[in-house]
Amino acid sequence: MGKLYERADIYDLIESKKRFEAYKKHWATLLEGRDIKSVLDISIGTGSSTLPLLELGVQLSGSDLSQNMLDKCKEKSINMRKEMELTQCDFRELSSKIVGQFDCVASTGNSLPYVTNGEVLQVLEQMDKLIRPGGYLYFDIRNWDKILREHQRFYLYNPIFLKESRVNLIQLWDYENDGSMIFNLIFTFEQNNKIVQKEHFAEHYYPILKNVLLKKLKEMQYADIQVLCHPAYVTGINIDDVDWYTVIAQKAR
Repeated sequence: MGKLYERADIYDLIESKKRFEAYKKHWATLLEGRDIKSVLDISIGTGSSTLPLLELGVQLSGSDLSQNMLDKCKEKSINMRKEMELTQCDFRELSSKIVGQFDCVASTGNSLPYVTNGEVLQVLEQMDKLIRPGGYLYFDIRNWDKILREHQRFYLYNPIFLKESRVNLIQLWDYENDGSMIFNLIFTFEQNNKIVQKEHFAEHYYPILKNVLLKKLKEMQYADIQVLCHPAYVTGINIDDVDWYTVIAQKAR
C-alpha cells in the first residue's frame, strides 16, 4: 500500500479545466481588496490549488516535501509558460530553507494535519517568519470538527471519466485509538463495465480543531481573521456544516 503523494499521475486524475477555473475564482475572491502580489504555497504538491494564481498576475513560489510532486508542478508551469521558484523541503523546517518574505504564505490541500497538532502550531510560526508586515497567512483544511462530530466512515466522490476508463474514488476513514485517522483512498478503474485496475493508498492525519488554529493566529497578533467556505466565493452556508474551509488572516504591520 503506497502513499498518494508518491503517485502524481493518480493524484491529478481529479484535475479538470472546470476545477482550475473554480480555484481561479476562489483566489480572485480572496485577492479582492488585499495587497497580494507574491504568494508562497508551502504544500504546493502538483500545483492544483495555486497555479491559477499565475493567471491572476501573482508571483507564485512553492515548496513541498515530495520532489515527485514538485516535478509535476514544474511541468505544469512550463506548459502555462510561467516561471516560478520551487523548493523541496519539509514545512516544519521552512524558514531555514527559504529566504525572503512574501505578501502571502499559504498551506493548501489540507496538508497541515499530516503532522501532529503541536507541530502544526510550529508550522504556523514558520509561515509567519516568511510573511512581510501587513501580509497574509492562508490555509485551507478539512472541517475536522465536523468529521469528529459526525464520525462518518465513508466519503464518496463523483466518478471521473477519462478517454477509455471510468474512475471511482471512495475514501474509507479509520478512527485510531490515539486520536489520529487513516484515510484509505480506493481507486477503481473500469472499462466495458469491468474493473481493470485497483489502487489503494493510505494517508495518516492528525485532526485539528478550528478553535485551536484560530487561537494560535490570535496569539501571533494576526487580525481580520476570516473563516470562509472553500472555495471562498461560496456563501450562505454555515461554516460548521461545510466539509472544507478557508482561513485568511492579516499580520500586524
